[in-house]
Order: sequence, then C-alpha cells, then structure tokens
Amino acid sequence: MVKFNAVEMIRIWASLTGLFLVCLYFAVVWAGIEPSPMIAMLATAIGGFEIFFFGQDQWLKRRGKHG
Repeated sequence: MVKFNAVEMIRIWASLTGLFLVCLYFAVVWAGIEPSPMIAMLATAIGGFEIFFFGQDQWLKRRGKHG
C-alpha cells in the first residue's frame, strides 16, 4: 500500500474536489439551471492551486538534478 505525505494528500483531495465541482457545474448546466458563479470560481481556484504545485514540483526536481 502506498503511503502519501501530507502535501500529497492535500493535492489528492484538492484534485478530487476540483473534479467534483467541474462535474457539478456541467450537471447544473445540463439540467438547464443557472449555475452559481461561485462553483466556477472555486473550480478555477483549485485548478490554479494544482497548476502552481505542479510547476513547483517540476522546478524542484530540475533544481535537484542541476545542483
């Protein structure tokens, strides 16, 4: 079994929450209801959070290889 550290668990939960919000948004649109702008803003904020951490991980990995 894989053990994740605290940062990895935060990223996993953020990803799952973001996917849930995106699915919720499209389900509301599909149902013909006016979606709340807050759903789109939350999904965008979580996406930005994940993009930032992905870039940071890549930068730290590259920095480790090149001193």
